[in-house]
Amino acid sequence: MSAPEETVVVAGPVDGSSRKSIDSLIAGRYACREFSDRPVQRRTIEEILRTARFAPSGANIQPWCVYALAGASKQRVSAALLEAHRNARDEHVSEYKYYATELPPPYLNRRQEFGRLFYGSLGVAQTDGEARANQTAKNYIFFGAPVGLIITIDRRLETGSWLDLGMFVQNVMLAAAGRGLQSCPQETFAKYHRILRPLLSIPDEQMVVCGISIGCARQTTSARLMPRADIGEFASFAGFDE
Repeated sequence: MSAPEETVVVAGPVDGSSRKSIDSLIAGRYACREFSDRPVQRRTIEEILRTARFAPSGANIQPWCVYALAGASKQRVSAALLEAHRNARDEHVSEYKYYATELPPPYLNRRQEFGRLFYGSLGVAQTDGEARANQTAKNYIFFGAPVGLIITIDRRLETGSWLDLGMFVQNVMLAAAGRGLQSCPQETFAKYHRILRPLLSIPDEQMVVCGISIGCARQTTSARLMPRADIGEFASFAGFDE
């Protein structure tokens, strides 16, 4: 028996109000690091993923896999990761490099500014290793969010599929924002792939890329902490005045 055909609703032209809403979702998204314990239903996460899957991907490969966690399952994962972080974090390393070994300007300057702003907002000195480790540990309880996602990609794929995966992750966060939820993408879960693999039955060919915390923010944020470069720093234009 063949599977039933899926109905896909194709949006019409975007009007001014819709465009403003989309722009507001993108500009208003931030990495939430303090969630409330208000539950998020499975059907909401399914809706988010059902929307996010329409991210573009080369040749429609769709290279993403998602492990969604809540309740006792999330707590078991958190407990194992916290144990490793506290007692054996030097024994774990990600299977991929997130940052270049030597960051050239302006990227190094931006990373240094992030450290100053982020830890400064928490009242943590950048030289205080223990306080920084305690802050990092909050990642592994998904910052208190009721839902955590672990995102993987098939290691046999090439760099282009990572581009596709990034668009999928962005779609997940925007679809969550469209439902009044906040999120936080977290590369640090990749470090503990050896722990996550047996807990979530992740096959050997899948590489852990990141996690995403999803839930309601504990409090609204009135101002963006991290600045963004203006378009003059990263874009050039040609032919528009011809």
